[in-house]
Amino acid sequence: MSKSEPMSKSEPMSKSEPMTRAELGKVSDPLRPRPMEQVSQAEKGEGKSSRDYLMPTYGDVPVTFVRAVGTELFDAEGRRYLDFLSGLAVTSLGHCHQAVSQAIALQAATLVHVSNLFGNELAPQVASMLDRLIGGGVHAGGQVFFANSGAEANECAIKLARRYGGWGRYAVISAYGSFHGRTLATLHATGQPSKHEGFQPLPDGFRHVAYADPAAIKEAIRPDVAAVLLEAIQGEGGIVEPPSGYLSEVRQICDETGVLLIIDEVQTGLGRTGKWFAFHHDKVQPDIVTVAKALGNGFPVGACWARKEVASAFHPGDHASTFGGQPLAMAAARATLQTMVDDDIPSRAAGMGGLLAGALARLDGVVAVRGRGLLLGVVLGKECANQVAGRALELGLVVNAVAPEVVRLAPPLTVTKAEIQEGVNLLGAAIGTVLAEAGEGGTEGGVARGADVKPPLVARGEDDDADSDKDARETL
Repeated sequence: MSKSEPMSKSEPMSKSEPMTRAELGKVSDPLRPRPMEQVSQAEKGEGKSSRDYLMPTYGDVPVTFVRAVGTELFDAEGRRYLDFLSGLAVTSLGHCHQAVSQAIALQAATLVHVSNLFGNELAPQVASMLDRLIGGGVHAGGQVFFANSGAEANECAIKLARRYGGWGRYAVISAYGSFHGRTLATLHATGQPSKHEGFQPLPDGFRHVAYADPAAIKEAIRPDVAAVLLEAIQGEGGIVEPPSGYLSEVRQICDETGVLLIIDEVQTGLGRTGKWFAFHHDKVQPDIVTVAKALGNGFPVGACWARKEVASAFHPGDHASTFGGQPLAMAAARATLQTMVDDDIPSRAAGMGGLLAGALARLDGVVAVRGRGLLLGVVLGKECANQVAGRALELGLVVNAVAPEVVRLAPPLTVTKAEIQEGVNLLGAAIGTVLAEAGEGGTEGGVARGADVKPPLVARGEDDDADSDKDARETL
């Protein structure tokens, strides 16, 4: 296949044919939720061990989910929820997607793990696919290191930048409000000082500047700076999008000073913003790109891509991961990427994102909608995002608060028009109830201004979803 040839939608996924529905069903059928009478007592939560055995790194959980399909989650009592968070922008193809589930099941019965002391057939294929997507459909000429998470991918990027910079060039500039992970290095790269407390001293070599301010980056660059690390859209910071041209200006500054540009696409990558990668909106080419979340559609996998010249700074033994690039993870990633290509997922995210953003903007109590594609932040008129997210969950909608006044929505990129209508209705009701309780003049109905309000939908079958998809394409 030539370097300039675009990725084919019919490119074979493996030498072996995937399992048929009947064959897969002999193992288990992940393609539809089982009736509650077929769910075991343990799955329902009865007789389960206490959470006392888990470290207290997370707060009390309001609900326990036991199964899912598409955009729907079901709790231990069989109640249905509409998932507009996708496990923090992870299940971009929806829960238990047929192609991904089949690929994982087949690979689990074939070869799961061998370590990177030996090769496997899948890792080079996934690396090639990522290189093409980063290049916008043609090979970008880079190389990939596979990890297990976004934090590990960013850790690899930081190490690579230091190795490439050489002795004396080790500092990394990142932005206030950013989030890059929870390891000690990526935690210090994260521009949220409140998260640093309790873990000092953190590793040296990290500086923070204001986001969306190219002049601040230029001023912070010294001879010891190896790289600038940025998110194209700050996700955990409140769905904050910089002005158009910001990344282009930073790219120019990096070129002038010999500093590497690292773009963290862990949350924004693989179609979520309406392009394969969010940096494509600014038409820039980073030196290093990190990816995770959506890459395995729920299976843990991360990746660090770098230009070949930069990647060549690594030598055998400089970096490694026991599980990185293992066959099972690569099977999930390959099936996910191929499905995204076949279904032109970025275009779908752009269209459905426009529909969702427009409907959200008409809700009472909403002062702005930020973001791109299907990564959206609903800005409220008061700091009640946590209360709204909690009330939405009670109504059957999964979202979360990323700032006191911002609710994040990141539904599967396969979300239908009908599901968008339902989700907007539920969120509107949640906002209206919270505002009414606070005496802010909201209504418990919480309807969208000028919206064609429909009642919440019941669980749908496959034929209903297909009709909704067709309707959405015609409307958009």
